[in-house]
Amino acid sequence: MAKTSPLALLPLGLFLALFLGSGLWYSMQGTEMAFYQISAPVAILPAIALAVLLARGSLNECIETFVRGVGDHTIVTMALIYLLAGGFASVAEAIGGVDATVNFGLSVIPPALVLPGLFAITAFVATAMGTSVGTIAAIAPIAVGIANATALPMPLTVGTVVGGTMFGDNLSIISDTTIAATRTQGVAMRDKFRMNFRIALPAALATLVWLYFAGGSATVPESGDYELIRALPYIAVLVLAVLGVNVLLVLFSGILLAGAIGLGSQPDYSLVKLSRDIYAGYAGMQEILVLSLLIGGLGAMMKSGGGLAWLANGIDRIARLHAKGSRNPAAGELGIGTAVALTNACTANNTVAILLTGDLAKDIAARYGVDPRRSASLLDIFSCVVQGLLPYGAQVLLASSLAGISPLELLESIQYSWLLGIAALVSIWLFPRREGLESTDKRPVAAPTQ
Repeated sequence: MAKTSPLALLPLGLFLALFLGSGLWYSMQGTEMAFYQISAPVAILPAIALAVLLARGSLNECIETFVRGVGDHTIVTMALIYLLAGGFASVAEAIGGVDATVNFGLSVIPPALVLPGLFAITAFVATAMGTSVGTIAAIAPIAVGIANATALPMPLTVGTVVGGTMFGDNLSIISDTTIAATRTQGVAMRDKFRMNFRIALPAALATLVWLYFAGGSATVPESGDYELIRALPYIAVLVLAVLGVNVLLVLFSGILLAGAIGLGSQPDYSLVKLSRDIYAGYAGMQEILVLSLLIGGLGAMMKSGGGLAWLANGIDRIARLHAKGSRNPAAGELGIGTAVALTNACTANNTVAILLTGDLAKDIAARYGVDPRRSASLLDIFSCVVQGLLPYGAQVLLASSLAGISPLELLESIQYSWLLGIAALVSIWLFPRREGLESTDKRPVAAPTQ
């Protein structure tokens, strides 16, 4: 029987205390983006030191355990995908892909569909870009302009954008949450996408209906010029991903296509500029990449010390009480959702929450007969639900800052996140239960993610 010890989780508690505590302190000081003043990769360093002090064995053995965690196949693969995703997003934006996609959408939206159309455009761009914060930065100013030009309330219009970005962040194959969820559970991105879509689609449709009636009569401001060819890299990435092409090849192809379009259509766009844009994309992924490596090492030390086993046993006991002693997969799924949601509320980062609870979710899934594709889907969904509603999360802070309104004022208008959470809870009770897994779930998990 694996050793268990709650002490092994103290480093995680220290990390959360430093990261969350600093955010609360700067919040009281009135600092903007208070929860991002102290970088998470820095806040985790004292936690790593504490893990070394608490670890059993010699110092060299502790370091070896940490390095094995950093060099884990899942962590290294995620790091490569992060780099390529950052490079693609940077180049595609540099050639005007975001502006082209947004302006095209605004040019064809009927006035009565301004809010549903804004949600659909945001959802598409976020799905293609794989970044909710980047999408908000690109589209929220347009939403502010629409609100100013119409009688639509500012929180409603900007909240529509935040909801659309969380839809894309949840489903995009180049989103870091998707990467983390699929790699930690050992499933293909294509399969996780299908699982997510069954839950996200009803929530999105309900959101569109609600926005149609909430929007009333509105007018769309004149859109800017656009060239559809500049949106082609986003479309190509989506098509290749749905076809099941290896994600590394998908992203590399997207970089090449976006670069070719820039070189062929912009006289001042050179190979040097392309190189700089790719590197800028790499730099934009620096924080999450470094944090992923450090969390991989910290997670390995907590697992070695019995912390994850102790936490798994605790959630297992709670789930069994909820299920009245039966091994009901619904209890396991609820445990997975609860674990990642609580972790996300503490870290204010959905990717970090998935990385921290990935091993636990995999263990719960094995105990309760939960399909690994399903556990990956629930990890991503519940983390995105919480992230989209955190008043101290990057998405809400950025959107409220651009709109000049309070983050708390914005929360009630992010209808998609609320509806996605409800849809996920309903699906836990309605999803078909099977003791055994389908043959498609038995693929070798070491193969590159597709």
